[in-house]
Amino acid sequence: MDVRNNRRDLTGTSVITANRLLDGRIVWLTATGWSEAISHARIIDNADVEATIKQCRAAPDARQVVGIYGVQLDPAAAGITPLTVRERIRAFGPSVHPEFAPVETSHVR
Repeated sequence: MDVRNNRRDLTGTSVITANRLLDGRIVWLTATGWSEAISHARIIDNADVEATIKQCRAAPDARQVVGIYGVQLDPAAAGITPLTVRERIRAFGPSVHPEFAPVETSHVR
C-alpha cells in the first residue's frame, strides 16, 4: 500500500509523484514519463493508484526516481490541484515567495 497517502477516497482521483534522483526535483507521472510540471500529470482513478505505483517501480526508468507515491486531487478545485496543503506546496512552489525572502548579506558591519 502507498504509505504516504493511505487515506485516499476510492471514488476520487490522484496523480503520482516522486523525487528525481539526479537533482532531487519533484516530478509527476505523465502519460510518457516524468515531468516537473503537475499540469502535465496523468490523472488516475484512486482505485488504480496502487497498481500504477507498482508499474512505476517496475518500469525501466524506475531508478531515476525515489519515493513514488499517490497524491489525491481536490475535486472542488479547478485544474490539477492536490487536496492537502503539503502537496500544494510541493506542486506549486515554496510557501514564501522569493520577493519576500530575507535578503542575504555577505558582510554585516
